Amino acid sequence: MSENRGLTGKIAIVFGGSRGIGAAAARRLAREGADVAVTYVSMPERAADTVAAIKATGRTGLAIKADSADPAAIKAAVAQTVEHFGKLDIAVVNAGILLRGDVASVSVEGLDRMLNVNVRGVFLAIQAAAARLSDGGRIITIGSNTAVRSGYPGSSVYSMTKAAVAVMVKGIAVDLASRAITVNNIQPGPTVTDMTVDLIEAIKPLIPLKRAADPDEIAGLVAYLASKESGYMTGSSLTIDGGMAL
Repeated sequence: MSENRGLTGKIAIVFGGSRGIGAAAARRLAREGADVAVTYVSMPERAADTVAAIKATGRTGLAIKADSADPAAIKAAVAQTVEHFGKLDIAVVNAGILLRGDVASVSVEGLDRMLNVNVRGVFLAIQAAAARLSDGGRIITIGSNTAVRSGYPGSSVYSMTKAAVAVMVKGIAVDLASRAITVNNIQPGPTVTDMTVDLIEAIKPLIPLKRAADPDEIAGLVAYLASKESGYMTGSSLTIDGGMAL
């Protein structure tokens, strides 16, 4: 187990931590010494796999069912984490959905669902976590490089939600600065996850490095932003996309 990031004894919650980037972030935080709670919506077996991986590092893991579109569930997940571990130091807000559709075909229901999860849900998760977060804590959101460059048809709503997260982080960083809580946003490019598996091959030609990211590469940036080393960075959006947004 690596402890060079100084996360030993820290408690983290990863919203949307059962698979993909969220699961990779949870595993990496555990390897760096943190105990980690992960939320999931519909795949308890994947959440159990993530908890098993956390425990394999010698740390403690906890799976909590919580829909990121449900304010009560978000608050309850934070409360359960604090009740179980005694405190909260790090919050990673990874929950998000992608529903593709051009401007002519996006339904009101699809629009509302993406806004509810990708914007409203992110704000509510930050709000709930901040209320219980230790002073000097860390909040890390997982946005998208589509906030900078869409690049393909059918991504307007998703891009809009991720741009909203980037601006949201700036304002909340100011709100929480007096408590020395940093708030930063990671903007991955195409990453090999369940959500993007059908899109990767079509997008690869747009990426200068000609490959998609591994979730563990994104998790490495999460670990940095969770550490003492990043203590002077707040309100920032960091793009990690193989040069796609250049």
